[in-house]
Amino acid sequence: MTDADIRRYARLMRELGLTGLEIDEAKGTLRLECAQLASPAPTPTLTAAPAAPALEAAPAGALTVSSPIVGVFYAAPMENAEPYVKIGDRVKKGDVLCIVEAMKLMNEIVAEADGVITDICVQDGQLVDYGCVLFRMEAQE
Repeated sequence: MTDADIRRYARLMRELGLTGLEIDEAKGTLRLECAQLASPAPTPTLTAAPAAPALEAAPAGALTVSSPIVGVFYAAPMENAEPYVKIGDRVKKGDVLCIVEAMKLMNEIVAEADGVITDICVQDGQLVDYGCVLFRMEAQE
């Protein structure tokens, strides 16, 4: 385990608000703990309704769909189910593209425009940050 790995785990702990984390990489156990601060930083609150994903204009009529929150990306509604979209699928404004789970809330990310999915930029189960590009689309009219 490298110094960079330990720093990555420490960042993950901060992002998720964890006070402890134990990792067993082939019995090379690592345990990270952090003490509660006297005045903890305010934690962001999530609402039940998901925020609209950011769409950025890209050259040649392309659009990107970015994550509106930090969470875990899910391509399908449940394990072993078909993904909401695949590369080449046509989507309409309002179609569900994926789910980003944050604090046990399942936030549906929907298409903000009609288009064709040209790239899926993250993998199922991957932790995504705010603004992380999830999909690239070609705009359709």
